[in-house]
Amino acid sequence: MAKKRRKPVAKKRRKQNLAGMDFESLVNLRKQVESALSGHRATLEKQLEVLGSAVASIGGKIARGGRGSTLKGKKVAPKYRSPDGETWAGRGATPRWLKAAIKDGKKLESFLIEKTGVKVRKRKSKS
Repeated sequence: MAKKRRKPVAKKRRKQNLAGMDFESLVNLRKQVESALSGHRATLEKQLEVLGSAVASIGGKIARGGRGSTLKGKKVAPKYRSPDGETWAGRGATPRWLKAAIKDGKKLESFLIEKTGVKVRKRKSKS
């Protein structure tokens, strides 16, 4: 029968009364904690390095969680224009000029910019 591997268990230490320790003991304890943390950090960095290359080979979507719009941050053509020439693409908060005009009874469609000479992209067929 094969032996089972046990995970390394952190050494249990008795609780120390920090208030009762002198300055030298506190400094030594701090050095012990710093060395333990730096060793653990090195281990974690190695693991992250291995995972980072694995994620990069997949395409990095795991790192972002697969969220986020592909259109975020992209400029789009304006859809609405005011009589004064101000424009709005239809994204984000409604501009004040448009809110005021709608409140006065005008229709949103009356501010639409007519599209002329729009190029339609042909999609590549999967072959």
